[in-house]
Amino acid sequence: MLQLVTSWQIDILYELRVNNTRFLILPWVHCPHLASHILAASAHQLPWDWELKYGYRPLLMESFVDAVRFTGTCYKAANWILAGNTRGRGKRNSSLQRYASSVKHIYLYPLRRQWRSLLVSSRTAHMLH
Repeated sequence: MLQLVTSWQIDILYELRVNNTRFLILPWVHCPHLASHILAASAHQLPWDWELKYGYRPLLMESFVDAVRFTGTCYKAANWILAGNTRGRGKRNSSLQRYASSVKHIYLYPLRRQWRSLLVSSRTAHMLH
């Protein structure tokens, strides 16, 4: 696991990342390499669709994988980058109290070749406005 970006860099680029909140292939579906094909197709098409809908191209795709239940094999096979882990603190509920959650692996998939330089450059600030 590499420390590629810091949490504040990811927070700054909230608008330039797209979160893959759910990804499930049901256990009875048997098709070799289906997950990595879907992830690759999504990464190829998403920037174009996003730009048409929202007027800009995202910089990264991100996904969180429950480290207790899953290994992230499909993300590794599709060349996603294991960027780190969450702290397992969970989200805030309606009364603004945190509830415990399991540690998640954070996977990133760059959608632009120059993603690292854009992540730290001053040009990024202009892209957000």
